[in-house]
Amino acid sequence: MSTNLLLYFKNNLHQHSSQASKNLSNWSGTCYVTPLVGAFLADSYLGRYWTIAIFSIIYVMGMSLLTISAAVPGLKPTCVSKEDCHATGLDIALTYVALYLVALGTGGIKPCVSSYGADQFDDEDEAEKEQKSSFFNWFYISINIGALLASSFLVWIQANVGWGWGFGIPAVTMAVAVVSFFSGTKRYRNQKPGGSPLTRICQVIVASWRKRRVHVPDDKSLLYETTDGKSAITGSRKLEHTELFSFLDKAAIQLQSDHVKGSANPWWLCTVTQVEELKSIIKLLPIWATGIIFSAVYSQMSNMFVLQGSFMDIKIKKFEIPPASLSIFDPISVILLTLVYKWVIIPVARKYTGHKSGLTQLQRMGTGLVISIFAMLAAGILEVIRLGIVKKNNYYDLEHMPMTVFWQVPQYLLIGAAEVFTFIGQTEFFNDQAPDSMRSLCSALSLTTVALGNYLSSLLVTIVTAISTKGGKPGWIPDNLNHGQLQNFFWLLTVLSVLNLGAYLLVARWYTYKRSVGTLR
Repeated sequence: MSTNLLLYFKNNLHQHSSQASKNLSNWSGTCYVTPLVGAFLADSYLGRYWTIAIFSIIYVMGMSLLTISAAVPGLKPTCVSKEDCHATGLDIALTYVALYLVALGTGGIKPCVSSYGADQFDDEDEAEKEQKSSFFNWFYISINIGALLASSFLVWIQANVGWGWGFGIPAVTMAVAVVSFFSGTKRYRNQKPGGSPLTRICQVIVASWRKRRVHVPDDKSLLYETTDGKSAITGSRKLEHTELFSFLDKAAIQLQSDHVKGSANPWWLCTVTQVEELKSIIKLLPIWATGIIFSAVYSQMSNMFVLQGSFMDIKIKKFEIPPASLSIFDPISVILLTLVYKWVIIPVARKYTGHKSGLTQLQRMGTGLVISIFAMLAAGILEVIRLGIVKKNNYYDLEHMPMTVFWQVPQYLLIGAAEVFTFIGQTEFFNDQAPDSMRSLCSALSLTTVALGNYLSSLLVTIVTAISTKGGKPGWIPDNLNHGQLQNFFWLLTVLSVLNLGAYLLVARWYTYKRSVGTLR
């Protein structure tokens, strides 16, 4: 969806470059905020199966409405030519209603699909546990096969056949996907929702505050926990006590007043596992925060990279290549490198690290952060070269200067490589380190880094546009990039990425992996 949407905003809805960029970032960001709603419903009430089912139908409705907004005369933007379109208030309103319906539908799918896939594997079975690790690689490959089709076939359809077909094809495809999902219903393993994780978190905070003056016993076995091997939380295993954030342990100190009619009042007394759930979330937050700037860098692939490519030579003889089609090299890089990672990097790294996965999840994510810095450097260097040619040959007013768009390939390949290490590692990390009954919530939490990364990109565009256009200057990102300084935006992201890497190395060194005990309830 987002691969070519920037140019739809700019050319069909008649928006300025900076406005189109911000609108795309804001919509993309919302697609990664709504998963918090879907995750809450999945973990608390509906379960992952019904959450995916209901929100997938909403997604199809949004895609269908978007197709109508781009295909039906009187509702679609009026176009004299490919480059000369004008949209009425109704056209724009209908487009945004459809897009934000899609964003809502996404909210129930994104946090649940990977976690629901993980639910199909038994963590207590070593063979299935190993298969689950492979599942995340194959899951990400399947996503990128879709991205491959989107950035090649679909973008070509949008640019050469029409946006009605360009939106209609994914609408039909999504409908087929929903039918496919329902067809496997009888074979799925379904985990019962464990109740509201937010309520349990609040209970720990309230109970620990109420007992803030009570001393935590030196013997931690005296802290409250169920006596059998199963956790008190549905769909969860017990968690071992840890020493971090020991003030929260006060919630598990047993007092006579904690019991009402023979049972524990959860707002006064919590189990060790419940306390450790909150500790797990708190531990994840610093790692989570370092994903925001990476996501801002990643979002440039469907944003500033496309804008940059639209001012380069997009022709091979008489065949025009849509600028967004260059993003095809991202999924190609992801698919190839994922296979290389599985069959080459893991066996080689295993010999040196002794870790069964070759690299730990934290090492894998850190490697991606390093690669993302080089992606921004590549994009910035290319823009410096491109503007040098513009200045030397006075190409300022040329829409497509004679410098092939294929010079963008390295930056797309580097983004794909960074994605393999950071995003796949992040998906597996948050799923693995999440308490059993909070997997959807933690998956949604990891996705909010993408949302905040898009919002950060939008904020940075707003700030640099306001500052760089003072005194009547064209600014860094004008409608005609030949008069701009887009490379400065890439340098800014490079500096932020270096600082972010330093912060990541500090928090990754501090992090300790969780340990579960007992069996699922």
